[in-house]
Amino acid sequence: MAEERSELEERIIIKDQHTKEIDLVNRDPKHINEDVVKVDFEDVIAEPVGTYSFDGVWKTSYTTFTVSKYWCYRLLSAVLGIPLAVIWGFLFALISFCHIWAVVPCIKSYLIEIQCVSRIYSLCIHTFCDPLFEALAKICSNVRVALRKEI
Repeated sequence: MAEERSELEERIIIKDQHTKEIDLVNRDPKHINEDVVKVDFEDVIAEPVGTYSFDGVWKTSYTTFTVSKYWCYRLLSAVLGIPLAVIWGFLFALISFCHIWAVVPCIKSYLIEIQCVSRIYSLCIHTFCDPLFEALAKICSNVRVALRKEI
């Protein structure tokens, strides 16, 4: 009984990963577009002191900019949002597939195969180079350098 219940809870958890509720209020919870797409009227159009347009033109420009940006984004997301979501989903699935089934196994295989070469290389270095450098160190250990300043 307890085993069946545990299995049922596991199925519910697995199902919730793919059908979890999304937050319709905070649509950027990780703040990935925080400073990229926050463009307001004041960020694009500004009139310095002494060169003001008519107040009506300024208000109408603000309203036109804001409303057109809002509706253009909504229309573009309605028309292209789902197709682009499919493309991005496919692309990230392809990247994940290649990473899981090709990249990581190749790296693991390389690391296993290179261990043999690494051991042979290390053995050769310790066998031939260590005695050579120890001999050179003993030869050079008696070298004395003296600096004299001649006037």
